[in-house]
Amino acid sequence: MTDEVRYVRDGHIARVTIDRPAVLNAVDAKTNARLNEIWADIEADPDVRAVVVTGAGERSFCVGADMSADAVDKTGLEYWAGLDPNGFGGLSLRTTLDVPVIARVNGYALGGGMEMVLGCDIVVAADHAQFGLTEPRVGRIPLDGGVFQLVRRLPHTQAMALLLTGRRASAAELHRMGLVNEVVPAQQLDEAVDRWVADILACAPTSLRAIKQMVQHGDGLSPQDAHKLRTPALMAALDSEDAKEGLLAFQQKRPPVWPGR
Repeated sequence: MTDEVRYVRDGHIARVTIDRPAVLNAVDAKTNARLNEIWADIEADPDVRAVVVTGAGERSFCVGADMSADAVDKTGLEYWAGLDPNGFGGLSLRTTLDVPVIARVNGYALGGGMEMVLGCDIVVAADHAQFGLTEPRVGRIPLDGGVFQLVRRLPHTQAMALLLTGRRASAAELHRMGLVNEVVPAQQLDEAVDRWVADILACAPTSLRAIKQMVQHGDGLSPQDAHKLRTPALMAALDSEDAKEGLLAFQQKRPPVWPGR
């Protein structure tokens, strides 16, 4: 059978594409399992310094769970009982992916697809993209982190307006809300994503891993308590070859060449 998720290593960049355009890149159980495998592979690969996740084609990033006959036969309670602890697509609630993740939103990001976007660090969207936690409109609930992630990312009234209507919002609207970093015409989407990737790669990989761990571990803590955290990536970054190279490159007035360790 054809693998319905494409994973390509492009130098230090991992590109992950949900490749099910016939169903607008909806995710079934097999696809979800494959995505979890890919995230685990990336976590174990120190040479990956940035991740770009997207959907195949020009219409959809991901429209959430595959609402096929098999999926519909499962009750809401049965779905809830079998929730992936890493969230939708293995990403929306994942706390162990220490490299920057960019959502390249090329179309619909609905339901679980929107939850995957909420699991990313940077969101770049085509101007025709639409977002929404649409589960209430089919009698379901955004159980894979959508409810709690959205109210943490947006002001209460804006988050609730989306959650309690299940409506779709444009990329421009979510950019104004602060949930999308950049909106560009579809033909400029790759160029925009590549700019973000280049800015990420200009930074020390050990520093970025430390920052992501600090953000994840410090979530919900006061700034004072978070300041006391000693995460593994932080300790490694403070005594890394990257730290030495960064200082040396600054003194020599040249771009750094990061060892990544």
